[in-house]
Amino acid sequence: MGVYHAGSRTVQDRVGVREQADHVGRAIGEGIKPVAAAFLELQPLLVLGAADPSTGRVWASPLSGTPGFVRATGPRRISVTGGLLPTDPLARALHREDTLVGTIALDPRTRRRMRLNGRLRPTERGFAIEADRVFANCPKYLQRRESYEVTAGRESGAPRRSRELTPAQAEFVTAADTFFLATVHPDGADASHRGGNPGFVTVTSPRELSWRDYPGNAMFLTLGNLAADPGAGLLFLDWTTGTALQLTGEASTEFDGTERRVRFTLTEAVETPSAVPLRWSAPEYSPANPDPAG
Repeated sequence: MGVYHAGSRTVQDRVGVREQADHVGRAIGEGIKPVAAAFLELQPLLVLGAADPSTGRVWASPLSGTPGFVRATGPRRISVTGGLLPTDPLARALHREDTLVGTIALDPRTRRRMRLNGRLRPTERGFAIEADRVFANCPKYLQRRESYEVTAGRESGAPRRSRELTPAQAEFVTAADTFFLATVHPDGADASHRGGNPGFVTVTSPRELSWRDYPGNAMFLTLGNLAADPGAGLLFLDWTTGTALQLTGEASTEFDGTERRVRFTLTEAVETPSAVPLRWSAPEYSPANPDPAG
């Protein structure tokens, strides 16, 4: 599999950044370097992106544990101890050999992030992923949170499923400074990060929301996936209470000169109270964040 598929190339050519993308794409590899392995072992949170094998719907899901629960166990393999909540939309996918999965480990303390995409292998203690792609991203649009604590006794609540956002959920989305975005293409899956000042995501109706696509690394892996397959999964986390709001639906990109906006149509929402036992400190917004009203 090449670094870029036809969807990414189409977007790169439309924006005029193919040469820049080729240069940046040299950083994408199959192996896990020692610095990446050390980074993974410090993280209490991993976000997974994949398609539910029974419905084909794309979801992004949070997985947490004591640092070390994610480890590099080979030059192209990570092992994860534990699994998703039984009620998570992707729980079944973790028991299926060769599920295409994307992961992102994001550390708000250092504003670093790492992405690893590959094929899933169920194990006795959790699962492993054989990597097809491993790469890091710059800290742009990533909010700094100085510390976190594990909230003892926090137990996840029953998930609430719906086909549209409630007013409270819409308010939660528009107040967010971070969300995670899962996309797929015929040869793989990907999980990425989107960040900005509160208000950078706009809810236009109970079933529709949108956000401006800020300038990034020119690879256009996410928008390229959406050009090939509109399926998308969004994950909004409450960094204080641990509540997870997972959205699945379809997304498309609108181009207007040098500006791009992604529009998402909701198929299903799943809100799980206290899904993650982590409580993070207040954010320091990235200086790269544009004014949402601009």
